[in-house]
Amino acid sequence: MTVPKEYIPHEVEPKWQSSWDMSKYHFDWEDQSRPQYIIDTPPPYPTGNFHIGNALNWCYIDFIARYKRMRGYNVMFPQGWDCHGLPTEVKVEELHGITKNEVSRAEFRKMCKDLTSQNIEKMRETMMRLGFSIDWNNEFVTMEPEYFVKTQKSFVQMYDINRIYQSDYPVNWCPRCETAIALAEVEYDSRDTSLNYLYFDDLEIATTRPELLPACVAVAVNPEDERYREHINDEVEVPIFGQKVPVLADEDVDTSFGTGVVMICTFGDKQDVRWCVKYDLPVRKAINKNGRMTDVAGKYSGMTISECKDAITQELSDKGHLYQQETLEQNVGLCWRCKTPIEILSEPQWFVSVNDDEIHNTADEVNWHPEYMKTRLKNWTDVMEWDWCISRQRVFATPIPVWYCNKCGETMVAKEEWLPLDPTQTEPPEPCNCGSKDFEPENDVLDTWMDSSLTALHVSGWLSEHELRLPTQIRPQGHDILRTWAFYTILRTKAIKGIKPWEFILVNGMVLGEDGHKMSKSQGNIISPDEVVGQYGADAFRQWGAVGGTPGSDVMFRWKDVVSASRFMQKVWSIYRFSMTHLEGFVPDSSDMAQIPQENLSLVDKWLLSKLNKLIESVTTSMDKLLFDEAYKSIRTFAWEVLADNYLELVKSRLYGNDPEPRKAAQTTLYYAIDTLIHVLAPIAPFFAEEMYSRFKEGSVHEQSWPEVNKLLINNDVESKGEVIKDIASNIRRYKSDNGMALNAPLEKVEIYSDVIGNNDIEEIKGATNSEVEVLSGHPQIDYKPLEIKPNMGTIGPKFRDKAGSIVKTLKSEDPEIIAKQADEGKIVVSVDGENIELEPDSVEIEKEAMSSGRAVDVMDVDGTVVVVIR
Repeated sequence: MTVPKEYIPHEVEPKWQSSWDMSKYHFDWEDQSRPQYIIDTPPPYPTGNFHIGNALNWCYIDFIARYKRMRGYNVMFPQGWDCHGLPTEVKVEELHGITKNEVSRAEFRKMCKDLTSQNIEKMRETMMRLGFSIDWNNEFVTMEPEYFVKTQKSFVQMYDINRIYQSDYPVNWCPRCETAIALAEVEYDSRDTSLNYLYFDDLEIATTRPELLPACVAVAVNPEDERYREHINDEVEVPIFGQKVPVLADEDVDTSFGTGVVMICTFGDKQDVRWCVKYDLPVRKAINKNGRMTDVAGKYSGMTISECKDAITQELSDKGHLYQQETLEQNVGLCWRCKTPIEILSEPQWFVSVNDDEIHNTADEVNWHPEYMKTRLKNWTDVMEWDWCISRQRVFATPIPVWYCNKCGETMVAKEEWLPLDPTQTEPPEPCNCGSKDFEPENDVLDTWMDSSLTALHVSGWLSEHELRLPTQIRPQGHDILRTWAFYTILRTKAIKGIKPWEFILVNGMVLGEDGHKMSKSQGNIISPDEVVGQYGADAFRQWGAVGGTPGSDVMFRWKDVVSASRFMQKVWSIYRFSMTHLEGFVPDSSDMAQIPQENLSLVDKWLLSKLNKLIESVTTSMDKLLFDEAYKSIRTFAWEVLADNYLELVKSRLYGNDPEPRKAAQTTLYYAIDTLIHVLAPIAPFFAEEMYSRFKEGSVHEQSWPEVNKLLINNDVESKGEVIKDIASNIRRYKSDNGMALNAPLEKVEIYSDVIGNNDIEEIKGATNSEVEVLSGHPQIDYKPLEIKPNMGTIGPKFRDKAGSIVKTLKSEDPEIIAKQADEGKIVVSVDGENIELEPDSVEIEKEAMSSGRAVDVMDVDGTVVVVIR
C-alpha cells in the first residue's frame, strides 16, 4: 500500500467525518456486561457560534469518552441544547423589528424556536467537524416538550414536598430585561459614584441613592455610637418628601462610613431588606419593573432612575439640604446579561428553598478535579442569603404550570399527568376546589437553569422507559458556572431523588487570547475553532486542547501550539510511512507482544519494548487522572525522541538487510510500536489515528481496546544498556556530521570500552555506523601527541604589547612537545631577540592528537563509556 509523503488533514478529516457510523457511539441501555460511564454533558446555549471555550471543554469530554470506550466502558456522551433565555428573545426582536408585546406569545415563541433550531444546526456542524464522538441518539433540546415536561414535573414534585413556594419577597430585578434574576446571575463591577451628605432635621446622613428618598422608611444608628444615642427612637423628616420616619438603633450600622447614620429604604440593597424584615417596616415602592419612578416619587413619577437621581440631587442642593459631595468607589451589582445595575423589588415570585447543609454534604460526596473548586462552591453556598428565585417575566422559557382561581384566589398547580402544557394556552382539566372554572393563568416562566439543572437526571433515565442510572459518572464544566449549573444541579437532584448527581466533576478554565486576556470582541482577540480547523485541521486543534494546560486552569490560545501539533503529526506520519514500507503484509507470530520469543530480539528491540510499555503505563495513568497534557507529552516524547530519533536509526540496517531472523525481530518490534502509537493517539487525534489504522489493519481504531501494559517487558537493566547503545550510536553520527562525513561512510574501526554491554549487543551500532565495532574491557591506553602551538593573543598582547608579535612568531616555531612539557611544568620560557621571556601556561593552546597503539584516534566519553574511533 502506498502511503502519501505528506499528511493532508483537509483531505483525511472530511473523509472520515462523512463515513463514520456514529451509531457505534450510542449508549446501550440494555448492556449489563460493561460498566456504565455516563457523561453529564454541558448543554450550550444555541447562539450559532460554538466558541473556542466550548470547543476546549468538548475536547476534554471527547478525550474521556473515546478513552473510556477503549477501556471497555458503556459510554454515554449525550448532547443537549439549553435553549430558553433572554438573549434569543432580544435577537428575535432585533431580526424581526418587533418587541415581544407586539405579537402573540405563541407567535413570539415560534420565532424564538425557529432561530434556535437554525443556530443548533450551525453548532452541530462545528462539533462534527471537530470529530467529537457524541451519542446523538441521546440528544436533548430543552425547548421541546419531550424535555421541558420533565422541568414542569420537577416543579410539581418539588412544590409537593415544599421545596418550591410563592412569596411576595424582595428579589434582584433587572430594569432593562424587565425580569427577576437569581443571586447567581448578579455580577459585580467597581464604579465611581457620588456620596451625598444631607440634613435630616438634626441628623446628617450620607447616601449614594438620593433617588430612594421617597422610599425611605427609617434611619438607623449604631447603639454604641455616642454621637447619636439621644436621637434613638426619635422621628425625623425626610427632606423634600416630608414623611416622618423612626430613628432605629442597630449594631450593623457602620459608624465609620459617611456620618455613621444610614437611611433604610425599600429597597436599596440587601441590608435594607434585612432591616425591613427585622423591624417589620412598611414597603414604599419607588421604582417599578421598568426602572421608572412610581407615584411614591411624586412629581418625579415616570422618570428613569438616573433622571430622578439628578433632579432630586439638584433640588436638595437648591433647598439647602445637600451640604457636601465626594467621589466614592462602589461595588455595583449588575445583570450578567446586559450589565444594567440591578434593583431590589418586592413582587410575587416563585422560589426554590436552599438547604445549605444539603449542598455542602452532597459536594463532599463528589470527587472534584481540581479539588479547590469544591471550596469555591461551598463559599458561594455560604454567602447566599436568599432562596433561588425561579420565576421570570419573559416569554421564551418553560411555562410555570399554574393557574389562579378568579373566584377564591386559590393557586392550582398542575398534576403531573396533565403535563406538558402552557397555562396561557390551556385551561385546567378540572375545576377549583371552590367549584369555579374561571382561572387566571400564570404568565411568568421558569428560569432557564430550571431546565439545565435537570441534565444529570435526564441523561440517567429519569422519567423515561429506562431504569434510573443515577449518579452519572462525570460532570465536565467551566468554573464560571459553578455557582449556577453545578450548584443548582446538586440542589435539584438531591431534592428530587436524594442522590448525588455525579461521581466526579471536572472543572475546566477559560480560554485566553494570545495577549493573555479573556477573549472578547472589544479586545479583538477572539479566535474561532472553525478558523483554526480551516488552517490546520481538527486534530491539530484538539492537540492544542490537550497540551494547552491542565483542567481547572485558564488556557492561553497560541497559534504556535497548533503549528507545533501540525508538525508533530507530519513527523509521526513520516515515522508511519517509513515503517509501512517494512511492515506491509507483515503479521507478527503472536497478537500478544509478551509472547515474542525473547531470544529472537536484540537488546535494542527489548529496550524499545520496555520503553513502549512504560509509555502505555504513563499515558493510561495520565488519562485516568484526566491529565491530558501529560498524556500527550508522553506520546510526543516517545514518538519523536525514542522511536524516530533513535530506534529507527538503529534498526535500519536490519530492516534493509537480508538476514531474515534479525529483520523479523525488528519488524515485530516496530509493528507493536506503531500499533500502540496509533491506539494511544486515538482519543486525542481521532482522524489521524483512524487514517493510520485503516492502512494498517481492518476495522476502526475507535472500536478497539486500549493497549494493556505488559510488565514482563519492562526491564530497567535492559533500558540502561539500551541507553548506552543509543547514546554511542548517536554520538558517532554526530562525530561524522561534525567532521563532514556522510552518515553511511565507514570508519576503520570503533572500539568501545565497557563492562555494561558486550559484543553480542552491538549489531545496531555496527549497522548505524557502517563500521567494524568491538567491545573491549578495561580502559584504553591513550597517548596525546602535541601537534601545534596556538598562541593566545588575548593573554600575550595586553601584557607584552610591542613584543607580542615576536613572542607569537617564536612560539609557532618551537617544537610543540617542548612547549607542551614546559606548560605541564607550569612555566613556558622562550628566547626573543636574546631575551628569555617567561609565559604562563594559559598563554598558549596546545592542539594534541590522540594515539593508541601507534594509531591516530579520536576519543569520546559517552556518559562514562569510552569510545575510540580509529580513522
